[in-house]
Amino acid sequence: MKKVVEFVKKLQSDDRLNTFDEAAVKQAVVLKLLSLLEWDPFDVDEVQPEHTVGGAKVDFLLRHNNGNRVYVFVKKGDDLSKHQGEALATAVQGNVKMALLTDGLAWWFFLPLLQGSADEKKFLALDMNAQRAEWFAEKLSDFLSKESVVSGKAQKAAEDIYNTRQKAFMVEENLPRAWDMIMKEPKKWLMDVLAEVTKQICGHKPDRETVEEFINSKPELKVGVSTAVKPKLPVMPAKLKTAAPKEDFATKSITGFTFKGKRYEVKSWKAMILRICETIFPQHKDDLEVLFTLSGKDKEYFSRNPYEFLNCEKISNTNIYMDVGLGAKEVVDLAYKLIVLFGYKESELVLEVK
Repeated sequence: MKKVVEFVKKLQSDDRLNTFDEAAVKQAVVLKLLSLLEWDPFDVDEVQPEHTVGGAKVDFLLRHNNGNRVYVFVKKGDDLSKHQGEALATAVQGNVKMALLTDGLAWWFFLPLLQGSADEKKFLALDMNAQRAEWFAEKLSDFLSKESVVSGKAQKAAEDIYNTRQKAFMVEENLPRAWDMIMKEPKKWLMDVLAEVTKQICGHKPDRETVEEFINSKPELKVGVSTAVKPKLPVMPAKLKTAAPKEDFATKSITGFTFKGKRYEVKSWKAMILRICETIFPQHKDDLEVLFTLSGKDKEYFSRNPYEFLNCEKISNTNIYMDVGLGAKEVVDLAYKLIVLFGYKESELVLEVK
């Protein structure tokens, strides 16, 4: 593990990595990491290059005891998502349970044989430029080390993540429907609740007629039954009004930023937002719950559950994880929301871009 961390740190400081073509990525990055994860790249029965499935090419096939375990696809380009459909189709045809798609910097892990879209099958997304070397190495070891893959630990952990996300999706999908049902027939659902609570108290569940007769004998209950089940809106802080720069950052890269007069050098937008969190949070340890009030369109930015996000990073010295799968504009907007949320002035944050 220590060697993996050291190698990742070396890659993170090597500006040439962005210029590598597929052949260079395979040799200098993928094979090296596989060797550090205890796979033998010189044994074609363990790491098989240029494996073909129905005419499609798999860059590396990881095997053990003549069993195909993981397909590794190496692609270079601006958008890995353009290749995930083809990679998944090949993995399904090859009947492998796990697949990896990487350009050397981004590492996307999939469960090809499970149900769902490509994004649902993607259970983990790592980004070498945006995440700490220790976190990146830990996750890479969890899901790609020979010991984890051969023992089945990687597969089980991946399926746990998939199931957790599927469960969350089903709950989110059906919660509004459940609420609509309750609101349409509040008396019916109140009867069920009363019957269950009565059973918990005395051990006997009353029949529906008895419960209905009780409700009808309480005029104040009948009047209030529809309002009693109306949701109480949570108390939220006033909407943050920020004057974040209107500049289009999507086509620009960040080289550094200054916050409260101190300059920080960073290589990516994700590294920038993480550094801001690490700078602000220690000064507000007792107020971090307010982070969970921040949200974007149909998404949250912070959680204590790392599996809630496809691509996340744990904030140092906290038990809070942040979604780092954000675009440049989202990162900038979030940065200004954060500093305002904790009482700083927008003018105290100055971005350096090129």
